[in-house]
Amino acid sequence: MNDIPHTDNELKTTFASSCIESVARRMGCSATEIYLQLKKTSLLENYIWDFYDTLHTQSREHVTDDIIRALEVRKNSEKK
Repeated sequence: MNDIPHTDNELKTTFASSCIESVARRMGCSATEIYLQLKKTSLLENYIWDFYDTLHTQSREHVTDDIIRALEVRKNSEKK
């Protein structure tokens, strides 16, 4: 068993990575594409990273749905 404690940044990075992969799988595109979209819209830092404490307690499906919704809202607001 691995008893090495993980830093907060390591936990957040692992969680963010799994979110990116889950959204990419659901949307049928590459993880790189989703990463770039999340960076561009600041959702990676200002949503996934900042709200890690709450998000990581939710189901994967719920978090994936929320991220996709937030991404759509940000993309639509950029078009206006």
